[in-house]
Amino acid sequence: MSMSDLCAVVLAAGQGKRMQSALTKVLHPIAGRPLVYYPVRAAVDAGATRIVVVTSREHHAEVGDYLESTFGSALARCVVQDPPSGTGDAARVGIEGIELDRVLILYGDTPLLDKQDLMKLLTSLQADSRPELALMTALLDDPRGYGRVLRSPDGKVREVREDRDLSNDQQRAVREVNAGVYAARTGFLKDAVARLTPGNAQGEYYLSDVVAMAAEGGGAVAMIGDAGALAGVNDRAQLVAAEELMYARIAARHLHSGVTVRGGARIDESVGIEPDASIEAGVVLRGATHVGAGTTIDVGCVVTDSSIGKNAKLKPYSVVSESRIADGAQIGPFAHLRPGSRIDEDAHVGNFVETKKTHMRRGSKANHLAYLGDGEIGEAANVGAGTIFCNYDGFQKHQTIIGDRAFIGSDSQIVAPVRIGNDAYVATGTTVTRDVPDDALAIARTKQENKAGYAPRLKARLKGAGTKPKPEPEAEPE
Repeated sequence: MSMSDLCAVVLAAGQGKRMQSALTKVLHPIAGRPLVYYPVRAAVDAGATRIVVVTSREHHAEVGDYLESTFGSALARCVVQDPPSGTGDAARVGIEGIELDRVLILYGDTPLLDKQDLMKLLTSLQADSRPELALMTALLDDPRGYGRVLRSPDGKVREVREDRDLSNDQQRAVREVNAGVYAARTGFLKDAVARLTPGNAQGEYYLSDVVAMAAEGGGAVAMIGDAGALAGVNDRAQLVAAEELMYARIAARHLHSGVTVRGGARIDESVGIEPDASIEAGVVLRGATHVGAGTTIDVGCVVTDSSIGKNAKLKPYSVVSESRIADGAQIGPFAHLRPGSRIDEDAHVGNFVETKKTHMRRGSKANHLAYLGDGEIGEAANVGAGTIFCNYDGFQKHQTIIGDRAFIGSDSQIVAPVRIGNDAYVATGTTVTRDVPDDALAIARTKQENKAGYAPRLKARLKGAGTKPKPEPEAEPE
């Protein structure tokens, strides 16, 4: 049987009330991706060629938009369960119209489920006994609240009974619980969900009731999986706990691929890192970020949706957003690259320098305490400490252009729009309001005046002002 005969139905119609959020539960992020991304991704990696996500009417549009933008409408689509009547009814809605031979049933809030788990489950379905259904189970020391897997004396799966419907202490003592992940033959599952009835404590159609139907027919098999990987997310505490496990899993993946990742680093699932890069403690890498080979991201840096080249150096506590950093560039410490910044090869952005929509070309430097907004800085140019690009007039942004090898003295104000030519020199403390030609010196300062012998008199006057008694306040009129 080919892999192309496989479909996956992801159940995501739950209200998620315990999240206490206007955002539907399955769109809450974990390691940079919505919860629902992970089971969908696992199903695709396991060979599913069609994904159906079952949602509520209230959240159909937002979940559908996410699926289409991420996976494409040819692969994934969204259907509505209305009204919500339990997992069995949701599965019925999901498999309507599916003609593929096999189907996976997953939950949208199980982010730690992965391809390997699903491949093992599908292998169980292909056993010599040709069972109708395979389910994933887990062993828990405290199984309260979970459906129990009940077996016959010979060890065969007989049924799954939900916690509220257990009838005796012997059943309650069973440690094997249903994880809610199934692989089934599509024909069997369509027939089984059509025969479900709501005869249980909650008056709902339980998908778990199909296990007994399978056991009575072609058979049901169970595969015991990792309880941690099968856990669902129902509230914020579980969301954070699952995310910590996901970050540890992501770090381990990078470590095995030749990247050094030290304690406390948080790397989103979407981040790419090349071998020999070093990610130090407390670093946060988010979104569509890519880190080149040999680059070091030092302690406490936060990088979002940015490209960083090879052998670059981000020194501690730098923040980079939606920017491009080329090979060999140095950033920080305590630098802030705002969206649209582009730092070319071997350029330096030093401590307490902020850039925004600025391009620093090869070998240029701004090593200290500067704001560089809407700028073009030429090759090997030097921008001194305290320099400000005055790019905003209260209504519009304007550009500053600095030529190759230009030198901008400390404490200069560059009032845009303005161009400073190649090899030009701006003297320290200058306010530049007009273009500076190539090779020219720009200087604009108030003339200094020295008053000989005046310092002692000034000090005496200032000292006297500091010790002179203050006048008594006038009495209030009676």
